Amino acid sequence: MSGLKRSWVSSANGAGCPFPLNNLPYGVFSTGDQEPRCGVAIGDMILDMAAVQARGLIDLGAPDLFDMPYWNDVMELGPKGWTALRARLLQILAEGAPEQAELAPCLVPMAEAELHMPIAVSEFTDFYAGRHHATNVGTMFRGAENALPPNWLHIPIGYNGRASTVVVSGTDVIRPNGQIKPPGADRPVFGPCARLDFELEVGAIVGGNTEMGQMLSVADADAMIFGYVLLNDWSARDIQAWEYQPLGPFQAKAFATTISPWIVSAAALAPFRTPTPTREVPLLPYLAEPGPTLFDIDLSVAIQPKGAPRATTICRTNYREMYYSAAQQLAHHASSGCAMNVGDLLGSGTVSGPERENRGSMLEISWGGKEPLTLETGESRSFLEDGDTVTLSGAAQGRGYTIGFGACSGTIRPARNFDQRGDHP
Repeated sequence: MSGLKRSWVSSANGAGCPFPLNNLPYGVFSTGDQEPRCGVAIGDMILDMAAVQARGLIDLGAPDLFDMPYWNDVMELGPKGWTALRARLLQILAEGAPEQAELAPCLVPMAEAELHMPIAVSEFTDFYAGRHHATNVGTMFRGAENALPPNWLHIPIGYNGRASTVVVSGTDVIRPNGQIKPPGADRPVFGPCARLDFELEVGAIVGGNTEMGQMLSVADADAMIFGYVLLNDWSARDIQAWEYQPLGPFQAKAFATTISPWIVSAAALAPFRTPTPTREVPLLPYLAEPGPTLFDIDLSVAIQPKGAPRATTICRTNYREMYYSAAQQLAHHASSGCAMNVGDLLGSGTVSGPERENRGSMLEISWGGKEPLTLETGESRSFLEDGDTVTLSGAAQGRGYTIGFGACSGTIRPARNFDQRGDHP
């Protein structure tokens, strides 16, 4: 693994900087009354890619490629285009680059910018592919002897979610209403979720298209992944408990999914590749891993109640704990002939580890509410309360550098009173 790549942007060379030259993640930003446009994070600055292209410093064969509020048009270029873009960015941002004087005016202080959704999400699919999480949840509801469903060691289990409520970090999350069946009750009631939860996940962004009927090998699927984000698939556990049989999650997951604002490219994560776990049950050949397809990414979750002076880190784990990689998930997704599109988002499933401090959801941490967690500031939590801010963090640690994702955060706001809505009959 090579060390820190030095840049003429001095802040990118600092110890612990999440956005060194090795990283160069992709996002969308705006300043003042200007329209959102594509940018690249470098140190504590954002490189305005629309301005760079306007100066003729990057030419990928398409006009106005970056003067867009999403990276979908860049993804359409395919892997060759992505490689060319990264190579050019590494060249012009490197220490001693002759383009420095011309490029410097294209830098915008990150502190002065507003970050937006980095992609237009085509579809969203969430998986259930972390063995520790699946075992914990299954043990709670079915007992240790039946924790994993019979198909779990053979197939990446997933469900189709909602692209319409995927939001960028910093967007408030309104507590959902829904049908809930209280213990011992004969009938459900309608009202606010009382067991609101987060799920610590990593999201993979698909950068290519497949035709209906086309299958993908795991290697082909791996090459189609443009990059990765942190992902919080918020969950209403009490709504989910009533609705999930027989077809799985629906409204309990549809109300919000938060992603981090920066897309870390697969190329930037390449030095951190690691294999999936040893299989006790051999996978079918179409899911065989051609090489390491997971990544060594440290992950954590912190909660800060409203008015609390600081946040408490309640979970630390690593993406290498996943049982199925994003490439295997994508290959399985396409295996039926399901067409995949540029901008599809795949959620990894909750990333948990073997110990309590590695559990990536409140459902696991509090063991279904039976073992409340006490935060450093004294508050007790079994599930999330209004005013809580949940922040997911992630970074891959290289030799003398860090590959960061930026925060993935959201604050819980109270449920809306249906009787006070102005748009119902």
